[in-house]
Amino acid sequence: MGMNLEAMAKILIGMGLFIILAGIMLYGLSRLGLYGIKIPGDIYIRKENFSFYFPVVSCILISLLLTLIINLIGRR
Repeated sequence: MGMNLEAMAKILIGMGLFIILAGIMLYGLSRLGLYGIKIPGDIYIRKENFSFYFPVVSCILISLLLTLIINLIGRR
């Protein structure tokens, strides 16, 4: 009927490892100065008292990369 504790523990451990790896990656990117790169195609509007940034192309690239990684891991 419900999920057993062993399966839930594995899911929580996996999520924790993912969060740790994401944190390490963001820390490393910020140290290298690569965090916040504006890719051509991203929308950036700056006015006097207003700025708007929407990373359209960055979101698409990240989505494609994560889809590829998840599909490669899921084929085991």
